[in-house]
Amino acid sequence: MTAPASEAQKTTGASLIPGAAYALGVLTFINFINYLDRYLVPGALTRIVDGLGIDYTQAGVLQTAFIVVYTLAAPFGGFLGDRYPRRWVLAGSIFLWSLATFGSGLAQGFTHLVVARALVGVGEAGYGTVSPGLIADYYPPSHRTRALSIFYVAIPVGSALGYVLGGWVANTWSWHMVFFVGSIPGLLAVVLALRVREPHRGASEAVEPAQTRLPMAQGLRELGHNSHYWVSVAGLTLMTFSIGGLSVYMPAFLERERGMSGAQAGIWFGAIAALAGLTGTLVGGVLGDRAERKSRTGGLWVSGVGMLLAAPAMVWTARAGSIPVILTAAFVAMFLVFLNNGPLNNAIVSAVPPLFRSFAVGLSVLAYHLLGDAISPPIIGWVGDRLSLGTAIALNAIPVALGGLVLMVGARLLHGPPASRVAA
Repeated sequence: MTAPASEAQKTTGASLIPGAAYALGVLTFINFINYLDRYLVPGALTRIVDGLGIDYTQAGVLQTAFIVVYTLAAPFGGFLGDRYPRRWVLAGSIFLWSLATFGSGLAQGFTHLVVARALVGVGEAGYGTVSPGLIADYYPPSHRTRALSIFYVAIPVGSALGYVLGGWVANTWSWHMVFFVGSIPGLLAVVLALRVREPHRGASEAVEPAQTRLPMAQGLRELGHNSHYWVSVAGLTLMTFSIGGLSVYMPAFLERERGMSGAQAGIWFGAIAALAGLTGTLVGGVLGDRAERKSRTGGLWVSGVGMLLAAPAMVWTARAGSIPVILTAAFVAMFLVFLNNGPLNNAIVSAVPPLFRSFAVGLSVLAYHLLGDAISPPIIGWVGDRLSLGTAIALNAIPVALGGLVLMVGARLLHGPPASRVAA
């Protein structure tokens, strides 16, 4: 057993680990490319449908193939990240998804494109599971939520630009060109990833460099009894369920049930989602770090309060009749939901030993996608078909409120510090 985090910070604080700022900047840039690539397909979807002669059901398979493969590959990517130099895992993953993105542009048929997008999921799973643990090794718990929040700002910003770039390039040139252009930044990112200086696992928490591996069986046993980890995963899963449904159906709700044009609905909702996601994620990072200094479960409290407040804002969004009021309510709801990005991801990486972090992150990815945004769109769509999209969006507040309750009750019941505060 080693010193608690407060002692570790005195000797291995983030300011004493060379290359922390560079690594965070590079990883955030790559995460931006990561999410940009995911949303190239929705941005160019109309041109892809027309070009391949497919219907929208088949078009949906493109995103489903990516999500399913990404989800299933995540634990394996985490396994590699816990056992091999992470900059090599990062570089290999980025190269694979960039090559698959380029291959998407070469597709002449639907099957070829599905396979290429599935391979993108393999590459992005390797990157997405390794990066949070690497950031945790640079930044001690007192600064970690803010660092992870900067990293996760890439989600709303990269996604929004993916929509814009995909639509613009597809309509200016062709949908094939969308993927050729989208693959270029990945080649630069490979070089940048290889230049990241990798600290030893647990560097910010005084874990001895000689400890290089935690046996899988032991790690799984410890994880199975880690309440802090599972409460955090449950909250993030319920948050992802909500965001997954909201992002799919809000533009259609604005157009079909509130009278906006399709173009206006997409532009306004995209802009609000990007702004709310950016500001909510950054504010959550600041609040999470402050709360963690006062309480061992401070991040869970911040996230729980944010989700409980977001639930009535979602109902307000669905029931309001005025467009300005709807957009205002939607901004408030998304701001409060994205508030949890940094604190919950920090809770997950900080709740497990440094030598098992990448796999634990991969397992959380499997959980919150499989039980979150992989199933929420069809469920919410089913309700919308039978009642209304407004009713479906209002009911979407239930998992958000439930997530808030889970986090707050869990934070109250948990005893003792997270696993990383008393490093294995």
